[in-house]
Amino acid sequence: MAVFGFCRCLLSYIFHETVKQALQKENWVVTDDPLKLKFGNINFQIDLGAERVLAAERAGEKIAVEIKSFLNPSAITDFYAALGQFLSYRLAIEAIEPDRFLYMAVPLDTYQTFFQYEFTQTAIERYEVLLIVYDPANEVIVQWTK
Repeated sequence: MAVFGFCRCLLSYIFHETVKQALQKENWVVTDDPLKLKFGNINFQIDLGAERVLAAERAGEKIAVEIKSFLNPSAITDFYAALGQFLSYRLAIEAIEPDRFLYMAVPLDTYQTFFQYEFTQTAIERYEVLLIVYDPANEVIVQWTK
């Protein structure tokens, strides 16, 4: 059990670095690793904060990214935790940095399976979850959803 926990932790770190590299390949500048926010008495740590300058005369685009690995045997259990965390983070971001958009990053294989289920799609639509779909093997982002 402890070995599996160690492996999960290592894989989560690898996925974190994969998304970070993929964002940088798309000309995002990672400004915070992690992005720390304080909302009232609660401290939040979102995996990454990033910015991309769109044009010299316009303000940059700012995002926060919560990276998910979906490594547990039960994808629905991971989804419950991910969605609750996402909604809590979004509430804090809307209050503190309303110009920053929050994304949930999910691995390509999970997106192609679990995220195609009717329940998952309904939840993503209802709660307006922005997604980044990443390919861990190639360290690239394959899709952004808005």
